[in-house]
Amino acid sequence: MGGQACVFYGAAEFSRDTDLAILASSENLARLKKALEDLQAEVIAVPPFEAKYLRKGHAIHFRCHHPEAIGMRVDVMTKMRGVDSFAKLWTRRTTIVVDGDSINLMSLPDLVQAKKTQRDKDWPMLRRLLEVNYFENRKDPTREQIRFWFLELRTPDLLIELATAHGPIPVHLRRKRQLLELAATGNKSLLERALREEEQKERESDQKYWAPLKKELEKLRHARVSLAKH
Repeated sequence: MGGQACVFYGAAEFSRDTDLAILASSENLARLKKALEDLQAEVIAVPPFEAKYLRKGHAIHFRCHHPEAIGMRVDVMTKMRGVDSFAKLWTRRTTIVVDGDSINLMSLPDLVQAKKTQRDKDWPMLRRLLEVNYFENRKDPTREQIRFWFLELRTPDLLIELATAHGPIPVHLRRKRQLLELAATGNKSLLERALREEEQKERESDQKYWAPLKKELEKLRHARVSLAKH
């Protein structure tokens, strides 16, 4: 669900970390624990590897010490802001085969939603993800792809091109994303401003979502430091 998924979708060149969305059932967490033991992975930072923290929306971070994965970081989550439940993510997953092994990726729309964070690095990646998908499919797109691009593309020129090629834009899409009115009129400067404002709103929403979670992390850090001192 992170940089590795972006690599497979063609929007990144390299990622040292592996980010996983998992089902936080007891049985599944037991399997994950065994896999992490095989990787000689240890929890770094907080919170500890417990289901209750995953279900609240925390990420749990691991560092691997296996000789074939030295230093690799694994981040695990089960709940993300604005992203559907794991069960729904699983039904929409993309499965690819690499060297005979099946790899399950978040569907592109779900990955795009997961990337709408407060972090600076996620927004250029988000834009590249969408551009790659658009350029690969624009010659013969499905109706669902066109809808996806209208709702998610972040490149002004491509939004204007899309509106020109596949207009008029349906009313329900314009209501859902009002800046599409600017794409329809070809007003690039105002569209750029609207996209920046849209991004800022998403960043602010992510900050609000993480505020109570960060407070909980701070309490966990203080408790760990206090325990270490005693």
